[in-house]
Amino acid sequence: MNRKRKQNEKNSTRQLIGITDITFHSLVTGYGELVFFMIKPTNISVLSDSSISARIYALMNVLKGIAEIEMLCLNSKENFEEVKSNLRSRMDKEQNPAICKLLEQDMTALDRMQVQMATAREFLIIIRLNNEKESDVQPYLSRIEKSLRDQGFTAKKAGEADIKRLLGVYYEQNVTTEKYEDYDGERWVIFGE
Repeated sequence: MNRKRKQNEKNSTRQLIGITDITFHSLVTGYGELVFFMIKPTNISVLSDSSISARIYALMNVLKGIAEIEMLCLNSKENFEEVKSNLRSRMDKEQNPAICKLLEQDMTALDRMQVQMATAREFLIIIRLNNEKESDVQPYLSRIEKSLRDQGFTAKKAGEADIKRLLGVYYEQNVTTEKYEDYDGERWVIFGE
């Protein structure tokens, strides 16, 4: 009994939620390979009724054309890392304490904004691949991406970094981390010690 419990304690988070692998374009699970298409949302509050109807009709056309489609909506996040990196660099070079303090306040304000923007939404179309031949997968995914674009959607196939970020937001509700770990606790490992 203890041996079984100890074995379960050694399972990683990925194993516990059924993830076998994260590839450059998909999430592999025991229930199939999941490919994510990230859809840029449209602000419908500024559209006319006829434009909204046209968007709904376009989505309906996409849904009719793809049998294996699943949809997901989750919290999004904005990436402020480039701006924050620039601010850090300026703070390191700045000699005027008053300017340094202002730059620090800018950093704090950006952190607050990033957390507040977590309530923005991100929309995903998920394609579940089951035992498809590798040679058929890329043309199939390209057709789906083309179909989305033909219907007026701004879509992008999620890469490995996007998938890790989506998992972090979905499972942890973590909207501030910039680098997601490949393995549990990876950030705490210090090589050479």
